[in-house]
Parts: sequence; C-alpha cells; structure tokens
Amino acid sequence: MDDSRMRIILYRDRIELHSRGKLSYILDGDNLRHGLNKDLGFKAKDRIENICRVGNLISPYRKDRDACRVMLPDDNFIEVFMNMPLELCEKRYAKGLYRLARSGKIKGFTGIDDPYEPPLNCEIEI
Repeated sequence: MDDSRMRIILYRDRIELHSRGKLSYILDGDNLRHGLNKDLGFKAKDRIENICRVGNLISPYRKDRDACRVMLPDDNFIEVFMNMPLELCEKRYAKGLYRLARSGKIKGFTGIDDPYEPPLNCEIEI
C-alpha cells in the first residue's frame, strides 16, 4: 500500500478511536527514522535497537509484538495487520527503499532478505 493511502487509513482510524475515548498512537517507521532512530540503519543490530526504542510495537517479528501485548491489559493492545502482498507494497512504495533492498544497497530489509512474521491473532486485518 502506498504511504498516502496507509496514512489516510491510519489517521482515519485514530480519529475514530479518539471519538470512542481510546488513546492511540501512530508509530510511523519513516518518521522514526528521521528522528528518534536517525542513527540506525537496517543491519540486524540496528533493527534490534530500533525495536528496543519503540517498545516492540512495529516489529516484523511476532515474538516482539507478542511481548508488547503481554505488557498491556487485554483490551488496551490492538494489533492491526495491513495484509498486503509484497509485490503490491513494492509497486506502490514511492520512496524506493524496496528497490534499494532488491539491488543489495540495503541489507536486512523486511520482506526482501529479512522475514516478516504475520500476526496469528490480530484484532484488525485490513
């Protein structure tokens, strides 16, 4: 899914959750890489540090997301799975990171040469 469509869905859903009295945050990987995680790349050690900094919430690894789920009461953790074929993500992602990963310029990129583990029990699937 391209960034603009993804953000439209995310912000629309955040507004809906807010209207229901629910606190929500959008942790955008691109924004984190320009701020909190600007010193990190895509190597395994950088990915581990990235996950430590954002509380396991946007990890491609199931065990990290499950660890975060355990820390919160049941109704306070909602896992949203954007179920998109990798080919469609590559086609629509305008920033070119997939292209760089395919060419070998970025190593350890999720979905290319590092796995993405889809959730087994997500609350919302889009």
